[in-house]
Amino acid sequence: MKPIFVQLQCAPGRTYEVADEIYRKEIVSEMYSTSGDYDLLLKIYVEEGQDVGKFINDNIASVPGISRSLTTLTFNAF
Repeated sequence: MKPIFVQLQCAPGRTYEVADEIYRKEIVSEMYSTSGDYDLLLKIYVEEGQDVGKFINDNIASVPGISRSLTTLTFNAF
């Protein structure tokens, strides 16, 4: 498993709703609120060789209230 960080920009007033929906999916290791252009920073572990873009599209980007998502960092070791 390797960790990835995903930043999410939520529609105005929808940050808590988005965070709650993602939390219920039980895919996030850690979740942080941010300031500026993005509202949430997620730490997620994915299997080695797993298509990260597909994982994000299937599990995160489809959550109502997200206006933009961006995979920011991947690490081989933490």
